[in-house]
Amino acid sequence: MDNNYIIYDQHTKKSKEINLKELFNVIKKRLWICIVITIVTTALGTYYSNSTYKPVYQTSSRIIVGATPDNRATLQVIIKDTVVLEKVVKELGLTQSPEDLAGQITVESIENSQVVSISVTDSDPERAANIANTTARIFKDEIPKIMNSSDIRPLSEAKINPWPINQPGNQMTIISAIIGVVIGVGLIFLLDSLDETFRNNREVEELLDLPVLGRISKMNRKNLKVKRGDQVKFDSRGETVGDK
Repeated sequence: MDNNYIIYDQHTKKSKEINLKELFNVIKKRLWICIVITIVTTALGTYYSNSTYKPVYQTSSRIIVGATPDNRATLQVIIKDTVVLEKVVKELGLTQSPEDLAGQITVESIENSQVVSISVTDSDPERAANIANTTARIFKDEIPKIMNSSDIRPLSEAKINPWPINQPGNQMTIISAIIGVVIGVGLIFLLDSLDETFRNNREVEELLDLPVLGRISKMNRKNLKVKRGDQVKFDSRGETVGDK
């Protein structure tokens, strides 16, 4: 059983034979094109991924809120309110608005306990720690003015975390490599379709509908030198003349 498949062309009403080995040879002949294109697209994808990568750092400060679960939920909402964050922005001299700063802050109760974590994400690890600690301190100072509850105690300050929580992904690199392979293979078959030279006897027989009886090998300088060395010289009497 060979590797040939028959495809029926409804337009020409003829059957066309596709040989998988020939397709492989077509790709192998110009494989360097696919390799070069894949390397270029992969390099561009990697460069784009690294150039657009922005590290994000996160740190948390913790406070103890002595209140019932309902009051504790209310207090957690107040932490991200503009009443608190306006003072944080002013004290630290931040460029973002209180609303934008609220998007960087996550407030949650740890395992439904009285311990509340104030987590901050920022592109600067030191600024993230300052925001978390300042928010916890200002909240503790302002909450007695807003509610009767004043049982707010600091538990632990936020530390500078030098390790980003996001890493440059290789997804863009993989996609770029796949695109390079697809473009390379497509270009190889395009160039092959534009190549009108005959590569084997079968193509000549299909075109002329005649059998090939012989073929002339390609001549190069090496072959010509061999042919010239094999030539025999004759004198006027028809006898061979050799070098002495």
